Amino acid sequence: MNFSFGGIIEAIQKLTGNLGGGGDSDSVIGLDIGTSTIKLVQLKQKKGAAVLETYGEIALGPYASAEVGQSVNAPQEKVIEALTDLLRESNATSRIGGVAVPLSGSLISVISLPTKNRDDLASMVPIEARKYIPVPVTEVALDWFVIPEEEARFISGNAEDKKNVTDVLLVAIHNQLIERDQAILAGAGVTAKFFEVEPFSMGRASYEHGTAPVMVIDFGASSTRVYIVEFGIISISHTIARGGQDITLSWAKSKSMTFAEAEAEKRVHGIENNEIGKSVIEYIFAEARRIFLGYQRKENKAVSRVVLLGGGALLKGLPDLAKQYFDAPIQLGAPFDRVSAPAFISEVLKFAGPSFASAIGLALRALQR
Repeated sequence: MNFSFGGIIEAIQKLTGNLGGGGDSDSVIGLDIGTSTIKLVQLKQKKGAAVLETYGEIALGPYASAEVGQSVNAPQEKVIEALTDLLRESNATSRIGGVAVPLSGSLISVISLPTKNRDDLASMVPIEARKYIPVPVTEVALDWFVIPEEEARFISGNAEDKKNVTDVLLVAIHNQLIERDQAILAGAGVTAKFFEVEPFSMGRASYEHGTAPVMVIDFGASSTRVYIVEFGIISISHTIARGGQDITLSWAKSKSMTFAEAEAEKRVHGIENNEIGKSVIEYIFAEARRIFLGYQRKENKAVSRVVLLGGGALLKGLPDLAKQYFDAPIQLGAPFDRVSAPAFISEVLKFAGPSFASAIGLALRALQR
């Protein structure tokens, strides 16, 4: 368990008489089940504000005969065990909320439909989706929403109204992925209100959606995801096959250390005075810069800022290195700023924030449903 203050929050609530009740909404959770960790955030709405009740993170490596920080393909029963442990150790009381789906298990596309009648869309979207989805529609779960005309014109660069055309953001998630997650959740006694592709939940928690495009770099254990987002809509997505464990593996090999020893040193020193670890990040940033420049040339739009998320974003020296690669402000994600929490843990939350963006975004959406 890396982060959890469920016991502290519970003690404060007991002292102030605010443990549950009071006419406020029920508590909800956001769950981000990855390949190296599971992250959980529990929120409750009080007087119109999202209040942080608890959060926690648990490494999956030890449940699959691997080390903390390693990306693993843990057996389903072991993921259930890890999630059950996380719920208990974080003192989470809710068992209902939103669950993240990796972008790799989904398909996102903007489609144009020849109608302005919203009532026609429900029947038209599944038919049109067949042109964009490489598997039978029966094998995926479809979700979609209408893109407002002003946003659609801005994204397309066309100032004219589209007559008798409605732009729709289409999201398809493979049923097998949802069924696996549902089995894991059922085994741990959790109910999903909804499943959401992680870039949307991360965006909800990490930055304001304006008219200018934003680049998001999400550092995972085995890979790094790069997105360019406009009006909350993903214009470009790319996966770079390098992540935090590559730094650890390189460090371990160069210094004849075990993975666990190298992971511990990495968390203390980051990429400062570590040329091998730095070279992994430089490769990631070089690829992200190529996407950054290519987008600006093609779309003739300037990226307004680069937002760093994920556990790797917390490495010492990484934000400073990012400034050398991008002609845009660098922003370290601070999703816990979207919720109310005790002031004395603000520094802890600031440090943990980038890796909890998806879980917080999911919980925020769950509060609204």
